Amino acid sequence: MKILISIDDTDNLESCGTGELATQISQTIAEQGWGTCSYITRHQLLVHPDVPYTSHNSAMCFEATIDADKLGAIIDWSSQFLANNSAEGSDPGLCVAVVDALADVEALIAYGQRAKLEVLNKTLAYQMAVENGLHLSEHGGTGQGVIGALAGIGLRLGGMDGRLKGKVAFSGDRVTFMAEELKDHPWIDAVETEEGVAVSDSAQVMLMDKVKVVRLRHQAVLLVEQNEQGQWQTLTRQKLKKY
Repeated sequence: MKILISIDDTDNLESCGTGELATQISQTIAEQGWGTCSYITRHQLLVHPDVPYTSHNSAMCFEATIDADKLGAIIDWSSQFLANNSAEGSDPGLCVAVVDALADVEALIAYGQRAKLEVLNKTLAYQMAVENGLHLSEHGGTGQGVIGALAGIGLRLGGMDGRLKGKVAFSGDRVTFMAEELKDHPWIDAVETEEGVAVSDSAQVMLMDKVKVVRLRHQAVLLVEQNEQGQWQTLTRQKLKKY
């Protein structure tokens, strides 16, 4: 079965980030033979004085393909892991969704979008979880992280939000690749402009800054633009901030 796992609000300014804990959960699922996991996406939520957060207020989510009988073990282990490893003063939340069992995907997507624009509460989060048969749990502090954890599920389901955690690395010192070569990377499904226009496989693309990939139309997309000389190059970190 396919599941989504999302966590939020696990860190403080001195600790490792929520993305690192998501990575450790993903790695453990693979190491224990419970399933195989995808890349992790970071989803930016509302930054507002009424929303407690460490620095960016972002949830982390990834997909896993597992045997059905491993679901309970994954939830139990992840719950204990967050309880033991989330930072002092954090309010960690965990959400696990069985994708094919969701009752109202569109409602979950809408909830995720609301979390980017509105101050939401735990009552609504738990109501949405019950209606869709999701696992949603608190693992310290106020447990406010359940709001963002659920939002991470919704935004991942929508397929039009998030930036892949980590930078895309290529061996060697090359900085220019054909688009076709870039798509051979397991984290890159498409090379496109911000307008959604795919560049030709033979196009030469120069890699700028730290190469980051975003999630659009349920694909991992490397965004590019033409510079003043007409050469394709990846978007700068500054331009990628909105994703």
